[in-house]
Amino acid sequence: MTMAEKATDQAQRNTEIVLTAMRELFAEKDITALDRYWAEPYVQHSPQMASGLDTLRAVVPDLEGFSWEPKRIAAQGDLVFTHSIVHGWAPNPVVIVDIFRLDDGRIVEHWDVIQDLISAEATVDGNPMV
Repeated sequence: MTMAEKATDQAQRNTEIVLTAMRELFAEKDITALDRYWAEPYVQHSPQMASGLDTLRAVVPDLEGFSWEPKRIAAQGDLVFTHSIVHGWAPNPVVIVDIFRLDDGRIVEHWDVIQDLISAEATVDGNPMV
């Protein structure tokens, strides 16, 4: 297997891990997913959340009406990027770009950028956000 094939293989595995982890934790509210797909030290770069898995353990059970709808996914090396519509994280739907860093098949770091979801008709250029 060439280096390029190994990198593609790793990116594909990491993408599958992130999609499974997010579905199990947030859609199914299976807190044990943290033990399977995340690892400490978990470094959180979101300004609304502290580092460490205890933060997710505390937040997830209280999310009402949460849904995560990834529309675009890309991966490179140990990073997976998702561009999603999310309901239930904020009072109104939001668009989130999440960046996950994996180490040995486990999510160990996270960044996000969050914007209110605006209809295409309400944007200056008429283009949809996702």
